[in-house]
Amino acid sequence: MRFKTASTPHLSSPDTVSILMRRVLWALIPGTAVLTAFFGIGVLSNLVLAITLCLTFESASLALRHRPLRPFLSDYSVVVTAWLLAVALPPLSPWWLIAVAAGFAVVVAKHLYGGLGYNPFNPAMVGYVVVLIAYPAELTSWVAPLGLNGPPPTMEALASVLGGGAAEWDGATAATVLDLVRTETGRGRMLSEITMLPVFGWFGGRGWEWANLAFLAGGLWLLQRGVIQWQIPAGMLASLCLLSGVFWMVDPEGFATPLFHVIGGATLLGAFFIATDPVSAATTPRGRILYGMGIGILTYVIRAWGGYPDGVAFAVLLMNAVAPTLDYYTQPRVFGHGER
Repeated sequence: MRFKTASTPHLSSPDTVSILMRRVLWALIPGTAVLTAFFGIGVLSNLVLAITLCLTFESASLALRHRPLRPFLSDYSVVVTAWLLAVALPPLSPWWLIAVAAGFAVVVAKHLYGGLGYNPFNPAMVGYVVVLIAYPAELTSWVAPLGLNGPPPTMEALASVLGGGAAEWDGATAATVLDLVRTETGRGRMLSEITMLPVFGWFGGRGWEWANLAFLAGGLWLLQRGVIQWQIPAGMLASLCLLSGVFWMVDPEGFATPLFHVIGGATLLGAFFIATDPVSAATTPRGRILYGMGIGILTYVIRAWGGYPDGVAFAVLLMNAVAPTLDYYTQPRVFGHGER
């Protein structure tokens, strides 16, 4: 009888990069479907444009670097980047906005550092932050959700996307709930008044609570399949809940509840799909916990006192820069050696 052998250490994983990335894509489908149900076809137009543009930039970058196209395009990593960009950007974003985000994500944040496995920062969040800083008005106005005014007519909206115009749809766009809370409480308005506005749902932004619960379901499936580890989501959610809970108990009319911070915005998407990026995140068990806690703390600080409504993207990029240091100081003890 012949036994299958492998090179040292004689253990091989059946999960390739493409398999892991496909599982991430499967896990993103429920949340994307709920977003589409509430915010209309603009979510899908973002998705099609982002995937097309990211694949184009990926192919061009590989060609310029004299790398073979097929192995890198078939690992689905660039599709995951495009998908995360698509759900982070407002529905019906003009094509040029998505092109700028995709270009910075793929060309600058990924290939200028050497490609997949060498990028120190999450590519999708780099692309998102660039357009958020450069075009803040386009990034803070979302299509009004189903049950309010709803999205604009499909064909007219898509024509605007492809035409690159920033069309103004009467009553069809609105500020995000996080932006509303930040601006209105900053003007002295009580939180109990703000949460009575029709843009709010049961727990947070109308539609967002259900989309985030769908992303949570996808994230838990990734945990069950072993694609991601529990430390980063747990650390991020625990620190965010603890910090927001303290300020909410001190001033419930000035600060939102921990439930709002978890269910609203991009918290759950960030905790399970963005912060857990295996390349740019911390890798040691203790390092992952500290890394996740740092993201949660920075997210709350930016939301509560920063100039941007949601701090997940900034928090992830800041902690990306700290991840190598966390790994260095939290390495597990090597057998036969003392603690560091």
